[in-house]
Amino acid sequence: MATGKDSEPQEVQALVVDSNATSRSILMAQLREYGVTKVVQCSRVRDARNRLEHTVFDYVLCEQYFTESNHSGQTLLDDLRRAQLLPFSTVFFMVTAEASYAAVAEAAESALDGYLLKPFTPSTLFERLSLARLRKVHLKPIFDAIEQEDFETAAALCTERFEARQPYWLYAARIGTELLLRLGRHAQARTLFEAVIAARALPWAKLGVARAQIESGQAARAISTLQGLLGEDASFADAYDVLGRAQVELGQFAEAIETYRTASELTPDSVVRLQKLGMMSYYMGERATATRVLSRAAMLGLDSKLFDCQSLVLLTFAYFADNDRKGIERCMADFARLLERHENTDSPRILRFVEVSRTLQLIQQRQFSQAVEAVKTMANEINARSFDFEAACNLGSLLAVLTTTSIDLSEGAVWIRSLGMRYANTRGLCELMANACNIFPPYSESIRECLLEINKTAEKAMARSLSGDATGAVRSLLRYGAQTLNTKLVDLSQQVLLRHRDRIEEQEALQQEIDALRERCGAAPTKAVLGQDSERHPGGVVIRTRARSADSDIAAQQRLRAERAGTVQTSSADSEQPPPDPADPLDKLRLRPN
Repeated sequence: MATGKDSEPQEVQALVVDSNATSRSILMAQLREYGVTKVVQCSRVRDARNRLEHTVFDYVLCEQYFTESNHSGQTLLDDLRRAQLLPFSTVFFMVTAEASYAAVAEAAESALDGYLLKPFTPSTLFERLSLARLRKVHLKPIFDAIEQEDFETAAALCTERFEARQPYWLYAARIGTELLLRLGRHAQARTLFEAVIAARALPWAKLGVARAQIESGQAARAISTLQGLLGEDASFADAYDVLGRAQVELGQFAEAIETYRTASELTPDSVVRLQKLGMMSYYMGERATATRVLSRAAMLGLDSKLFDCQSLVLLTFAYFADNDRKGIERCMADFARLLERHENTDSPRILRFVEVSRTLQLIQQRQFSQAVEAVKTMANEINARSFDFEAACNLGSLLAVLTTTSIDLSEGAVWIRSLGMRYANTRGLCELMANACNIFPPYSESIRECLLEINKTAEKAMARSLSGDATGAVRSLLRYGAQTLNTKLVDLSQQVLLRHRDRIEEQEALQQEIDALRERCGAAPTKAVLGQDSERHPGGVVIRTRARSADSDIAAQQRLRAERAGTVQTSSADSEQPPPDPADPLDKLRLRPN
């Protein structure tokens, strides 16, 4: 248990989630007999989600089915895992009286440490909890390295355990592949995923191959991999998440909306998946679906860390299109609640969202002069470092709304072009932004023309480089990059500089210009995403460290070192049969500092 004869007693916390009061009482008594010092109980999934978001528990025992509310413990677990809210140290068991093969298979693909079938004896519970804790002890050196942000060592430990077929070698392989993806070693991660498949064909490993393909810019190949995986198991919800992401990146929005629809049907109370479906429906012009789905997501998850406030912005747009004054007022009231929750937090993103929704309310109330002034204030930030793609889409939508309400805004076309020239880097990004303006087609076409112009600029620079004028190519890209703040042009200038550095005399000066321009551009997306959940990785292991704000810098530094390192060796199974993994290898682990 959590205490020992030679150690000081430690407080051990457990959470019991069950709608049946008798079942909760029995489980609480058994946990106390096991040695748990504090047991918290919840009868509703929503209450449990809030508890888990703010408290780290040693053990969680959750009922699988909540028939009265149509919720499930499985969806709770899935949402917590995807939002990085389930620490590695927490032992999570699903409890149910029904255990069909499909249910067990679904549970095996989650962050579970066990699946308890009612009725069970106290001794059975004690044994299962102890074995689950033992697995976490075996993997502790790996996560200690991660806590120290020594990802190179952690990846090496994972690979070593996998190759030697030490206890929990499949868990180690899963963590190792995630670390390799984090370090930018996409090919090595794919190699390790494929080695896992060869040793034991597992859906999460096949899903990992697709993720590695997406990260290395092979979204089309990832779609092929995922379609094969779904052909084997059409109910694998995480595969739909990754498939939808690949389709959005390629600009295949019609296919993406059907993918997200299927994922949402498989897990109808998943806040994350409802938001994906709602956002995609909005951008595809399915306003009725967007309103219905996003309002449900807000109802289920507004007070949850899983909720993305962009959903509330799009819901306000949808209510505005329906001239639903009360709906807009509800959205503003929801924003007020969110601001109360963030009153001690610097949250410019939420404040920007509030301003967009407030402007829509002003237009609906026909207070046009105030609305125009608000939009002009937002437009003044188009070239600001903090202005991002999400803000660009929302501003584009507002400009389209103003134009269709016959408000004379002469600067509108100029602002739309500025947005397009800055963010139309790929077909996916371009189409998302164009669709955000689709109620006024000329704006959508203007954004699409920006992508063509950016591509032509890049092509001319590359032709100049190939003709022998690499310096001129870099300078041309930097000139247009400075005018537009388009990161695609800046990144291309860096590539040309590195490729031809031996023939460029002004290398240091040009590098300084590139660095300064990157600082001006800020963090722009290179791939199309819906909302701000780019750090969630369906089917993967989310690694959480103490200094999360510095994660990107650390990853970038280690990625450079990784590029110079050798490949990961994943030896095939020895001639002797490898020992079986002593626990279910399909858990999706989560780590969070206590």
